[in-house]
Amino acid sequence: MSVSRGAKSPLWLVVVLASMALGLGYTTLQTQFGDLSGHWLQALVAPDDDSIRQVVMHFTFAPRLIVALLAGAALALAGCLMQQVLRNPLASPATLGVTSGAQLALVVATLWAPGWMLAGREWIALLGGIGATLLVFALSWKRRLAPMVVVLSGMVVSLYFSAINSALLLFHQESLSGLFIWGSGALAQDNWHDTRFLILRLAIATLAALSLLRPLALLDLEEDGAKSLGISLRKLRIAALGLGIFITACVVSAVGLIGFIGLAAPAIARLSGARTFSQRLVWSMLLGALLLTVTDLVVQQLSPFTASLLPTGAMTAALGAPLLLWLLPRLKIGGSRPTPSTGLKLPRLANPARRLWWLGLTTLVVTGLALTLGFMLDGAAAQAAHPGHGAQLRFAGLNDLGLIVDWRLPRVATAAAAGLMLAFAGTLLQRMTGNPMASPEVLGISAGVAIGVIALMLLPLGIAPLNGSIMGFCGAAVALLVLVVSNRRSGFAPERLLLTGIAISSLLDAMRAIVLASDDPRAQQLLSWLGGSTYYAGLTSSGWIMIIAIVLALMTLPLERWLTLLPLGAPTAKALGVDVDRSRLLLLTLVALLTVAATLVIGPLSFIGLMAPHMARLMGFHGARQQLIGAGLLGMLVMIAADWLGRNLFFPDQLPAGLIAALIGGVYFMWGLRRL
Repeated sequence: MSVSRGAKSPLWLVVVLASMALGLGYTTLQTQFGDLSGHWLQALVAPDDDSIRQVVMHFTFAPRLIVALLAGAALALAGCLMQQVLRNPLASPATLGVTSGAQLALVVATLWAPGWMLAGREWIALLGGIGATLLVFALSWKRRLAPMVVVLSGMVVSLYFSAINSALLLFHQESLSGLFIWGSGALAQDNWHDTRFLILRLAIATLAALSLLRPLALLDLEEDGAKSLGISLRKLRIAALGLGIFITACVVSAVGLIGFIGLAAPAIARLSGARTFSQRLVWSMLLGALLLTVTDLVVQQLSPFTASLLPTGAMTAALGAPLLLWLLPRLKIGGSRPTPSTGLKLPRLANPARRLWWLGLTTLVVTGLALTLGFMLDGAAAQAAHPGHGAQLRFAGLNDLGLIVDWRLPRVATAAAAGLMLAFAGTLLQRMTGNPMASPEVLGISAGVAIGVIALMLLPLGIAPLNGSIMGFCGAAVALLVLVVSNRRSGFAPERLLLTGIAISSLLDAMRAIVLASDDPRAQQLLSWLGGSTYYAGLTSSGWIMIIAIVLALMTLPLERWLTLLPLGAPTAKALGVDVDRSRLLLLTLVALLTVAATLVIGPLSFIGLMAPHMARLMGFHGARQQLIGAGLLGMLVMIAADWLGRNLFFPDQLPAGLIAALIGGVYFMWGLRRL
């Protein structure tokens, strides 16, 4: 684990951030409490009870400032501990899934065990964080906690828990809306409770970290060297990780999810010249405190220009995504590259066409079942006879033809088209890059489409059906450009491609949190679309999307030779007459078109692009054309089944098809990682 050398000391950066914090703090005071000029110190320390403005300043601005400093320092301490004990410069509460696990635990407790909250929110969040961490370790233990596999595992655990959180929000909007606004990282205060809560626990955690300082510093040596000095690595890792998870749980329970501080502060400290662990610990905490404080003061400055107060946690993710992209070329991660040898390969089929026909027939049968089988209300008579039980799972008859054509057919056709296009896009990416974990969802291309659509909603550009497609394509193009620019020098190494995708997806998470925390009435429709909904599909729109899917698929099939030779590597492909640059550009353009069309109708959350190509290989389709067709049929099959389950599993309540597919795909992804 190493980085390129930067400045000799982080002191200059701390001075710059402190100066920015002082300037922004002064500006905020002038803006919000200018009438108290000359009495600011009194309002902060001992406000006059007869002055309402002083009391307001004492119980809002002052505790918010201190909470930002404490939470930033705490997250930086947790990130520094995690990076040191795992010898992984990309470990942090966010990338290890700790924050999403803590949030899910709090959501579950709020809904089904509110009495547990009396024991302390931090303990519930701690259990969730521990559960997420254990799951990440279980997925990456076989590879001895290799940095890239740990980060990949944390990413998929975070995405999976986020999908569960989204499903719970759809069912319990009134109960959880406030919790999810808080979950975006809200530092607004109206008393000193959170300040006292955090300062006590941070003091205890800091003392505990200092007691582990010497043994943790020895981890800079190789493992054998540390063991020869009498260090029990297992006990040390458990103690340090437990401490980091506890600190994160305390911050999450107090102020919600604050992203990237735990990753950014230690990385910046290292890049700025902090070499020893003790130096990194001190400078990381200072940088983390100042980074979060500056971000929160910027949020307060922007609040007059927005309909509602922006969540600070989302803003840290928005700032942290470009920071991660800047850090990636400077971070050297070794021994962690996932390889195609995942244990999932099967012998080649002697006659793959026969199995493709069977797969096509199965897809037709499932399509027929999805159109004809489902819950239907039986009318007033049945309702009177069986109150609350007026729906039965049955096959539709000729009298229900209108129901099938007007309601079921558009949704089934839209789900099938989206599954086909995402599967083709994933297969193109995996064969072009030689990366078994590549897909539009994982590499952030789907997130780029979503960012473009959300930007259209946020910016006063005028809304028209064509605008969404244009902005979606622009978002996908920008995401692809970032992927190419950030990874060209590394030869498109799989780990750097994936981490670039994490950064782009994190930017989407930030924008999503900002929109959901706002009072925009379109936020609920956006939430359904982000989950992968086919609710708004109509006959006309589904017809068009089917035509687009078929046209793009037919454009892809003639590129079989490129898809066969590119996985052999650029030198081999060039020697066999392939113009590598031109072929990659054309394939990336096709990937962008397929992803835009699919994401616009099904949302960015599905994992189909990752899962379908692997499932096709599992079935023995190794040739380029056979894998494309097999993956396309499997993508259609999974999305049609996911849409049917979403419509009928909790009838009359419904879950988006993309959300169901993400839950299925997340399990598959975890299984695949476990076999790396």
